[in-house]
Amino acid sequence: MNLDVAAEIKDLSGTLDGIETVMDLPRLRAEIARLSEEAGQPDLWNDQDRAQEVTSRLSRAQAELRHVTDIRRRLDDLPVLYELAEETEGPDGVAALADADAERAKLRADIGSLEVRTLLSGEYDEREALVTIRSEAGGVDAADWAEMLMRMYLRWAERHEYGVDVYDTSYAEEAGIKSATFAVHAPFAYGTLSVEQGTHRLVRISPFDNQGRRQTSFAGVEVVPVVESTDHVEIDEKDLRVDVYRSSGPGGQGVNTTDSAVRLTHLPTGIVVSCQNERSQLQNKASAMLVLQAKLLERRRQEEQAKMDALKDTGTSWGNQMRSYVLHPYQMVKDLRTEYEVGNPSAVLDGDIDGFIEAGIRWRRQRQLAAR
Repeated sequence: MNLDVAAEIKDLSGTLDGIETVMDLPRLRAEIARLSEEAGQPDLWNDQDRAQEVTSRLSRAQAELRHVTDIRRRLDDLPVLYELAEETEGPDGVAALADADAERAKLRADIGSLEVRTLLSGEYDEREALVTIRSEAGGVDAADWAEMLMRMYLRWAERHEYGVDVYDTSYAEEAGIKSATFAVHAPFAYGTLSVEQGTHRLVRISPFDNQGRRQTSFAGVEVVPVVESTDHVEIDEKDLRVDVYRSSGPGGQGVNTTDSAVRLTHLPTGIVVSCQNERSQLQNKASAMLVLQAKLLERRRQEEQAKMDALKDTGTSWGNQMRSYVLHPYQMVKDLRTEYEVGNPSAVLDGDIDGFIEAGIRWRRQRQLAAR
């Protein structure tokens, strides 16, 4: 193992030491033991809300500990991989060295991501996320762009093996979507994706313009934390207007023969949510209520922060232009807040956005520290 490789492994180990200190692994293990004991109590489920909270927290803590200990084990094994490669002659030795280099690169990325995770300390950061994408200015190109963005986030979730539930998709008449709402089921999905909130701009030669002119279009991304049973977001039935309608697919094509889709309007706030992807009207209403509760929880959080004068301009509020995707006359994706950019839009639109997310989280943390 050459000196450069040995030095990098030492640096990675030092970084991981710091991460483990911040995560406080003894405290985490003690919490898992306490929650496991509580989860084993026979009368736990007499209180459904408490049981849900305990099992959810236990699952998250176990996943967190498992993740960091797995990275530590892999890092400890890395020098052995290099030793085996050096002891193996011929093509097999070359292949073994390539495998060790690939594992080192993967560990570098995983430790970097874990380091960023330690920066997520907001009240709801560890929650799952509800993402809503809306087409904005730009006509049919904007609707097409909104659908491209939705695919980008779904591919990102797929790359990380995160579960996704699409609650509602409103298709545009010619192409693309007017809006879509989906949940990302992963620990810290909200804290991670919240830096994606804002307006995303696309510049390209429009495929819908028969003169081949360049078109700029916009789509908005909204991210809110998923509501848990302990949040107690109460909604009075008299404050709701419930509309049912027939689900539809692309181009207005009917995909359901009954009025099973549900649209909820919260009259005091004007918030409108809908769900059409479940089979029954009852299921769609339940899913729509979850989305509405999440949006009301986020509104309440913002109002509480405003009252405490803690709601500062972080550059991630709804409607702020935060990233530019240029496909013509050159190829580039650039974050307008962090200055992070790449020259491969195809990879980004295929879900390779971790670099942007990590830069956004670090940028937000620096802003928070500077504002103290």
